[in-house]
Amino acid sequence: MSPDKLIYMANQIAGFFHNRPHEEAVAGVADHISKFWEPRMRIQLFDMLTRTADRFDPLVLEAGPKIRPVK
Repeated sequence: MSPDKLIYMANQIAGFFHNRPHEEAVAGVADHISKFWEPRMRIQLFDMLTRTADRFDPLVLEAGPKIRPVK
């Protein structure tokens, strides 16, 4: 997947949760990505979170460590 598309999708998910209490929003982003993103997408996301963090919504950055790792 193109990096721009992945960033857009992650930020779109974060936007959905912005109206929730902070901790619930972080958990919601992590849960959604863990459940619905295939392993290749999560691997790419983990890599991008370390290299291009400035392009992600803060909720995505905070959710990163809570996203299910790829085995």
